[in-house]
Amino acid sequence: MQKLTGFGFQPATTQPITAAADSGNVFSFSTSTTSSTEAANNPLVAFTAAQPKPEGVNVGISDDFRFGDKSSSTKPGSSTHAFRASRTNSPFSFPVRKQTLESQWRDVDWTEEQKTSLMKTVSSYKPSCEEVTGARVLLLGPVGSGKSSFISSVQSVFNGRVTNWAMVGSSSTSFTKKLQSFNIHAQRGESPTGLVLCDIMGLADGEMTGLTLHDTLSVIKGHVPEGHKFCPDQPVSCETVGYVKKPSLKDKIHCVAFIVDISKIMSYPKGLVTTFQHLREHISDLGVHQVALLTHVDQICPETAKDASQVYKSPIIKEMIDKAGALLGMSTSYILPVKNYSSELDLDVNTDVLLLSAVDHILQYANLYFQDNVRAQR
Repeated sequence: MQKLTGFGFQPATTQPITAAADSGNVFSFSTSTTSSTEAANNPLVAFTAAQPKPEGVNVGISDDFRFGDKSSSTKPGSSTHAFRASRTNSPFSFPVRKQTLESQWRDVDWTEEQKTSLMKTVSSYKPSCEEVTGARVLLLGPVGSGKSSFISSVQSVFNGRVTNWAMVGSSSTSFTKKLQSFNIHAQRGESPTGLVLCDIMGLADGEMTGLTLHDTLSVIKGHVPEGHKFCPDQPVSCETVGYVKKPSLKDKIHCVAFIVDISKIMSYPKGLVTTFQHLREHISDLGVHQVALLTHVDQICPETAKDASQVYKSPIIKEMIDKAGALLGMSTSYILPVKNYSSELDLDVNTDVLLLSAVDHILQYANLYFQDNVRAQR
């Protein structure tokens, strides 16, 4: 039980209540009454927290008022609860939800040994289909979600230092305009691994400002040549320079990874949500497996920002993964959080394990595609 004291309360005013907060400035109060008579007889207080209020919270205050939960409205990352006061002599106190859980809700080994094991798994991966040398994974996501950063971060792990391999932008419009395929190399100068990450123009709220559904499906089907520059008002067609009329299995996309900014899940515009739904439906019709990676986890969880190994102890990240599942119409077992390298100069073993776990997850579903293809040819 954590006690917060020092709150003042003036029932006959609509001015904000003077409030003391915990060390993280998590809690604040303000009155929500509209008349002094109502306030005096039946005061209401709005309770705002940086996290949703825990179940069973019972708020009291030391000047003989207690506040019991009556109604609430929720938005991403915060909650506002209305409380109606009743007299009590109990001091103000209530339980505060922990920033991290006692144990992980997904079992991950955060060690150098695990990092080494995952690196070996990825570097030794070979597609189960002989005619294909590399599993082509298309990264799909809104502008600024971290597609290019993910590619650079994965290659950084194998390089042994942070490098910006795929060009990363910072504007509100997509920096990546072309289809670019990046062969992940286990070591500099060595042959590439069996993983190819494909970067592409970002999705947007409306097809005239971002990648279109038609062009996305053309890429997945293998019709779009490497280096093709996308333009919303010039869709890919058989007249497109380099158009692949009869793509082979090696030209196609073998797995799609949706890259979603976890800090923006609940604020994506309706048009973008519709785009996600249409993409999921059409890609599934093509028999291509899909996963989702949630980036920028450090922006919603301070503990994870300091230590990536705390990601599976974070209640807010678990909650956002559930919301991402609802957004994408996808089971949470397909969804993994990741932390890309951005301003860091040195690698971190926990961040590396998180990135490599995501890559291993992707390769499992890429291999399912090849297995499905082999069965279809029998």
